[in-house]
Amino acid sequence: MTGINLNPTSLREAYGHFPSGVIAIAAEVDGVRVGLAASTFVPVSLDPPLVSFCVQNTSTTWPKLKDLPFLGISVLGEAHDAAAKTLAAKTGDRFVGMETATSERGALFIHGTSVWLESAIEQEILAGDHTIVVLRVHDITVHDDPEFQAPIVFHRSAFRRLGG
Repeated sequence: MTGINLNPTSLREAYGHFPSGVIAIAAEVDGVRVGLAASTFVPVSLDPPLVSFCVQNTSTTWPKLKDLPFLGISVLGEAHDAAAKTLAAKTGDRFVGMETATSERGALFIHGTSVWLESAIEQEILAGDHTIVVLRVHDITVHDDPEFQAPIVFHRSAFRRLGG
């Protein structure tokens, strides 16, 4: 045991040792594409079909999305290295250079990703400086093109490719 003090910096570094996949959560709001990146995506349940992610309570984007009836989740891959960084940015057009599709219900998806989940918020759980968002999956599209299969992960505060 090293006896490191528990503070946000040491915790972020420790948590960063666990690689996680990256998703985009997005919707079209009055003709404007709104979205964010999350590296806390977790499949929760098959019956009912539930997934979750965590969002910072200080997010200025989440309030624009949380009251919408449907949200799109796109599972980002290696080809979306730049997109992941753009979606995680605090300012600017988060969809610059991205081709997207919007469902009839307003969920927004990024082309070239391996999986699209059209979902609706089932529950929000306040958990410290984040909120755990549980979503019910209403529709799923899997793109089997091998080009889209290699995931991008967030590890040690950077977006990385798995390699191999």
